[in-house]
Amino acid sequence: MNLLKSKTVKAAALIAATLHLSACGTILYPERKGQVSGQIDAGVAALNGIGLLFFLVPGVIAFAVDFSNGTIYLPNSADASGEDDVRIVHAGKDLTADQLQQLISAEVGQPVDLSQAQIRSEKAATQAAIHMRLNELTVAP
Repeated sequence: MNLLKSKTVKAAALIAATLHLSACGTILYPERKGQVSGQIDAGVAALNGIGLLFFLVPGVIAFAVDFSNGTIYLPNSADASGEDDVRIVHAGKDLTADQLQQLISAEVGQPVDLSQAQIRSEKAATQAAIHMRLNELTVAP
């Protein structure tokens, strides 16, 4: 009876470890899906690396899944981090979504599609207030 119990516990531990190690970022941080770049999360990379050490194929699959989903990247790590990365453009008072899209396209020099973007406008009294608000947004989870 003890032998059966021991084998059951070992099998359950092996299954749990395999599930945990395959695509760790996707399992641990599903809210990160869709990121395309940024700083790599060392914890997720280490867990995927452990998968490579013990089981080559699941480890490779874990890295592939995490990179394709974008869950291996730290949140907000691809955002503008300094004031040099921010351009302020004065556009007038009532700006429509189409006008904003044209304005951004002209500034970055390539076409921009904001049809799927979540746009929210905010007013700032000064340029320093804009930088403070951007820092709040990039630090927030």
